Amino acid sequence: MIRDGKIEAVFPSDDRTARDFEHEVIDAQGLLVTPGLIDIHIHGCMGVDAMDADDDALNTISDFLASHGVTSFYATTITQTPENVENALKSIARQSGRTGGANLLGAHVEGPYINAKHKGAQNPDFLRIPAPEEYQNWIRKKVVRLITIAPELEGADEMIRYCRKHEVEVAVGHSGASFEQVVHAADLGLSQATHLFNGMQGLHHREPGTVGGALWDSRIFAQVITDGIHLHPAIVDLIVKIKGIDRTILISDSIRACGLSDGKYDLGGQTVNVRNGEARIENGSLAGSTLTLDQAVRNTMDFTGLDFEVVVAMATAVPARVMKIAGSKGSIKAGCDADLAFFDNDFKVAATMINGSIKYQRNKKTGE
Repeated sequence: MIRDGKIEAVFPSDDRTARDFEHEVIDAQGLLVTPGLIDIHIHGCMGVDAMDADDDALNTISDFLASHGVTSFYATTITQTPENVENALKSIARQSGRTGGANLLGAHVEGPYINAKHKGAQNPDFLRIPAPEEYQNWIRKKVVRLITIAPELEGADEMIRYCRKHEVEVAVGHSGASFEQVVHAADLGLSQATHLFNGMQGLHHREPGTVGGALWDSRIFAQVITDGIHLHPAIVDLIVKIKGIDRTILISDSIRACGLSDGKYDLGGQTVNVRNGEARIENGSLAGSTLTLDQAVRNTMDFTGLDFEVVVAMATAVPARVMKIAGSKGSIKAGCDADLAFFDNDFKVAATMINGSIKYQRNKKTGE
């Protein structure tokens, strides 16, 4: 039962108690009902990007995500000038809690404090070491909820401590950190690995490196892009087996090309060529994805052989737990927000409920 955007009570499917109340009934017969998906790493879609620093762009992302079962997201920035990052964060702050589709819960800042050797598609012109006056200003806005950094950089220890003190999550990413440096960062409070294996020093049997540290340390949650491009299906299966369901997070890492056709797109001032849905900059580096989170769930089922109800937790309960919002998101239980996704038997999204209202129905959007 739902009241005022919250789940008030949950009844067993054979319990007729709920029918004794006078309220609207949504018939979900034949559908799989799950908590709404949560994307903690998304740059853009449908031609727009969080770095556009445009309120309408964030609403476009919000609406598109609702059509794919996503009910909450963290708009993700990229390496850019201090001014451009600042403007993007101001826009995210203005729109947090105000978007009409998926809930914008805050910002994920990816870069500029990353390692040039592992920059991927991040613009090298704007890389820099952690600057307290800059990141403290970000955090004072109370909109930044996650920051991806290379923990081997000068000043990273102090930054991680500051972030944890102010309840901001920290992830290792675009990093050449040694195994020992990753574990040390986890000792300080680092809790995630951004798109594990991509944009970081790889695994070696004598030098476990960044990947080895993230896989070995049970305190670290692994973000994974399961588009079949960023990671071989066997590696996805391996990550899940090592980290476990409760430490693996499905992300999209989608860019403005998501939802659109192949072509040329901009990412932080660099041209991205999208061919057959695969996004790369001119030097061949992967540049985010065109993946949607519901497709990530379906792919992960294929890659691991796991059942839907197990895999969907990696896009719902697990990100909610690592982002410290499990009391309101990621579960279907009394007291949680009424954010739900309805899937058909092919695991395609049939409808999405956000804060107790149907925001998307296949072939019919609310209000149209």
